Amino acid sequence: MGGSGAGGSNAGKRPNEQLGSWFVRSGWSKGELARQVNRRARQMGAHHISTDTSRVRRWLDGEQPREPIPRILSELFSERFGSVVAVEDLGLRTAHQSPSVSGVDLPWAGPQTVALLSEFSRSDLMLARRGFLGTSLALAAGPALIEPMQRWLVPSPAGEPRRAEPAGSSRRPSRLSRPELDLLESTTVMFRQWDAQCGGGLRRKAVVGQLHEVTDLLQEPQPEATSKRLFKCAAELAELAGWMSYDVGLQPTAQKYFVLALHAAKEAGDKPFGSYVLSSMSRQMIHLGRPDDALELIHLAQYGSRDCATPRTQAMLYAMEARAYANIGQPSKCKRAVRMAEDTFSDAGLDGEPEPDWIRFFSEAELNGENAHSYRDLAYVAGRSPTYASLSEPVMERAVELFGKDEEHQRSYALNLIGMATVHLLKREPEQSVVLAEKALGVARRVRSERVNTRLRKTVDTAARDFGDVAEVLDLTDQLAAQLPEAAEAV
Repeated sequence: MGGSGAGGSNAGKRPNEQLGSWFVRSGWSKGELARQVNRRARQMGAHHISTDTSRVRRWLDGEQPREPIPRILSELFSERFGSVVAVEDLGLRTAHQSPSVSGVDLPWAGPQTVALLSEFSRSDLMLARRGFLGTSLALAAGPALIEPMQRWLVPSPAGEPRRAEPAGSSRRPSRLSRPELDLLESTTVMFRQWDAQCGGGLRRKAVVGQLHEVTDLLQEPQPEATSKRLFKCAAELAELAGWMSYDVGLQPTAQKYFVLALHAAKEAGDKPFGSYVLSSMSRQMIHLGRPDDALELIHLAQYGSRDCATPRTQAMLYAMEARAYANIGQPSKCKRAVRMAEDTFSDAGLDGEPEPDWIRFFSEAELNGENAHSYRDLAYVAGRSPTYASLSEPVMERAVELFGKDEEHQRSYALNLIGMATVHLLKREPEQSVVLAEKALGVARRVRSERVNTRLRKTVDTAARDFGDVAEVLDLTDQLAAQLPEAAEAV
């Protein structure tokens, strides 16, 4: 690994063999790892961090870096290997946080949910400039995640007393008017549109700020009907903050917002939206290489909303179930879930009932995109199977065609262009892959989404590795280096 100890600060320290093992297997150089740490730190708002090759060498020699470096390294190695690599797996120490800050096993009660939403959103807003709180969070996975989420299904105690005002309080009950509540809800819709058009990096802090304002209103005495609407608004904002955090690469932060969104949805009595939150958590687990966890979360969502979700929501859940089965490597169950998604989607809107805005994104384009990615994922799990790649191709083509006409969902357009590019790589058609990747690069430059950027980089890296002698691939590699921005700050 080159180089000896980094001087007196390492006297008496033993080399960190665990970190060294992960580092060697990653294939990164010390300089490359240092650059990635710095980029992720800037993205998280930790501008004081400036890592170089000598610092990386000291970590390998046994120096224990201070937060947020351990969490950044955990995320980088997790993404590199496609599965959760905990801080402890790297031979590093974690900062001790109170359960309310770091855990996902939280009390299922209204006052505590409001307090935790307020605490976490305030920390997100206030600490961003000094090194974002999310860097000291631990990602939960396996039973530590699934078991607390299962309590979503447990009915709330009947007749739970409303929170009393503190003794001597002179505050009067808040009288939010119906137009004011309508405006809060329409603002959430606007934020959701911005996210779809521009990616999670552009307005994340605005969403967190709005969430904090709503929790302030929930801390005031409210009529029960108003309180439920505010909890619903808080749930939608928290889910959106989680989704935007996921989109820009803040994975532990995203998970914490998702968990809090599920708690708020329970307080609002909104089971369909709770199932949607669980689907977002499932998607994150697939991204992190935990398809078994993803499947359990989706099954929990399906069971909890089986008697109240609209056909469009049910179709979305079936499509996510298919993604989980694909990544586990169960083709027959994946294909069955794909068929169920298609059949259920055909019933969407037939009853004439208006759909909630949060599920409006699940269009024919999105259905085709999800199902195409399920077949594409099956192809990878099955050892780059051309059969599954061929199954994916016409469905992905339809998704690209439909998203190409949709100005609102530009990030989805980019992701499906990249998906189509990967299908052509699986079919050993590098020239066609390059055409699609170039289109995706054009969209990526307009959309602030590190998820899009990362997928594009990985796709081009794969093309360069497998078809490095193809002139078009070499040219695309040069274009990517010149045009794709570094990881954007989460704002």
